Amino acid sequence: MAIKKITPKEALVVAIKATRLAGDIMNKYSSREYAIKNKAPKDLVTEVDIKCEQVIKEAIYEVFPDHGVLAEEGGGRNMEKLCRWIVDPIDGTTNFAHGFPMFCSSVAYEEEGQVLAGAIYDPVRDELFTATLGGGSYLNSRPIVVSSTNRLAESLLATGFPYTITTEKINNIREFADMSMEAQAVRRPGAAALDLCYVACGRLDGFWEFHLQPWDVAAGVLIVQEAGGAVTDDKRQPINIYLRKIVASNNKIHEEMLQVLGRA
Repeated sequence: MAIKKITPKEALVVAIKATRLAGDIMNKYSSREYAIKNKAPKDLVTEVDIKCEQVIKEAIYEVFPDHGVLAEEGGGRNMEKLCRWIVDPIDGTTNFAHGFPMFCSSVAYEEEGQVLAGAIYDPVRDELFTATLGGGSYLNSRPIVVSSTNRLAESLLATGFPYTITTEKINNIREFADMSMEAQAVRRPGAAALDLCYVACGRLDGFWEFHLQPWDVAAGVLIVQEAGGAVTDDKRQPINIYLRKIVASNNKIHEEMLQVLGRA
């Protein structure tokens, strides 16, 4: 039996519900003790991540039981399906575990390789970023667009570093140094999904990072694109969320960013 395809709006309803449910759990545990362990050096997972992922999966399977789910912590079922959801229960787990208020839940719906809808929810600020393919991007139901900054020297950027920073040859250290010399300032907030949302709404002018996973960026890429921004890899190729390199901007400073990144 063929899997029923759905519209971007249908997908967004479920994505919003799922991210908000995860946000409720994050808020519930923000003042409680919970178990924390290391998946790898510098890479944490908490019992809250697991609880958030479970509630997101349940929200999806309740409506679309035959869809696939690709999720960070527990994987999912039918992950190869052409209709599938890409889930990050807590993006910014290290921030969450330390009480640093920069983390979110992210849910995207992908159909035949194309992301059609995405929702990212920041429970600390009660900010919900959403987008549907061809339908624009929104923050708490208000339309958002990228910034109008047209020079890298006047730009506020964000980036991040891989958990394997001590062993990875391409660890973003040189790129960070080069970009810090050229931009007005560079920040390292620690939650790629929110970094992308901030590019989409104009709080940041650009963002780049390497060694990311699809669940880190699936929803955020769509939100940036639908807000009028540009998203490519570091070689000017169209973005592929599975290839782990991303450069996002307001479009106006994109070429300058790529030129600086090309030096390293």
